[in-house]
Amino acid sequence: MGIFSELNLKPGVQYGDDVLKIFQFAREKGFAIPATNVTSSSTVVASLEAARDQGAPIILQTSQGGAAYFAGKGIKDSAEKREASVAGAIAAAHYIRSIAPIYGVPVILHTDHCAKKLLPWLDGMLDEDEKFFKQNGVPLFSSHMIDLSEEPVEENIATSAKYLQRMAPMKQWLEMEIGITGGEEDGVNNESVDNASLYTQPEDIYNIYKTFSPISPYFSIAAGFGNVHGVYAPGNVKLHPELLGKHQAFVSEKLGNGDQKPVFFVFHGGSGSSKQEYAEAISNGVVKVNVDTDLQYAYLTGIRDYITKNIDYLRSQVGNPEGENKPNKKKYDPRVWVRKGEETMKARVEEALKDFNATGSV
Repeated sequence: MGIFSELNLKPGVQYGDDVLKIFQFAREKGFAIPATNVTSSSTVVASLEAARDQGAPIILQTSQGGAAYFAGKGIKDSAEKREASVAGAIAAAHYIRSIAPIYGVPVILHTDHCAKKLLPWLDGMLDEDEKFFKQNGVPLFSSHMIDLSEEPVEENIATSAKYLQRMAPMKQWLEMEIGITGGEEDGVNNESVDNASLYTQPEDIYNIYKTFSPISPYFSIAAGFGNVHGVYAPGNVKLHPELLGKHQAFVSEKLGNGDQKPVFFVFHGGSGSSKQEYAEAISNGVVKVNVDTDLQYAYLTGIRDYITKNIDYLRSQVGNPEGENKPNKKKYDPRVWVRKGEETMKARVEEALKDFNATGSV
């Protein structure tokens, strides 16, 4: 028994109650879904292929920088309008919606790390969501993330709640961050942040829960438990996923309704973490894990190794060790070497699906 049989879902991008059902199913069955940051059709298909072959759901997300890249580096992305980021995210969403059903798995279409200065990006996407909702009964994106973790806690919660109110009529999921994720990713640098800021307090989790719940049930919290973007030498990152269990207990006691895991948690900065850390986080209610850094490196390795192995065939269009007049087109065709990156990225996504116990959950 899996997601399709128990939840009566169809392959492709999921929305509203179906997203909620998937996260509830994951929490109940003890697995989490990897979130892959996609920047092109190539990274999209690598992720979908891995999910298909492992029989698991997948979360595909674009960051602001990734969305702008999807539109093209030659397109202006002003701070006031974020034209490229909005257009690229919309283009990625339509592409993913069109291609996802053929892979036969549930897909959650998400956007990642929208800081305060990037709110025009979110506003532009929500404009498109509302337009799409009027025409189709669902928004364009399954969910969005707001990351105001560098702002005062009160501002973070209040602003996020306002956006949740806007999203609620579409039954759109909101992921918000409380507690800073350290390190550096996609132009957001928190490498020098105070260590105490990496750990969220249980009172903040309950405050979010009691503020958001009357608005909508469609939300999750990226709580800080020492998370750091990127991969660092062993011992440099002090994760404490047991804190998530304490947060659940605190909220559960406040609610007094017997629900032992009332909060949907998200694990940011999952790259480089141990299987034990994944397992403990998942046991405490984590249903989504971000692994972008590992996937970027995995994508590179396939292309790197192909170039290194075939360098004598790639120095010119004609001429190689087999003869000075031998053509090299079959070696430099992008469909050959880009595919090598897809294969190694796919393998790393499959590894994540296994580590997070998601394999076979469809």
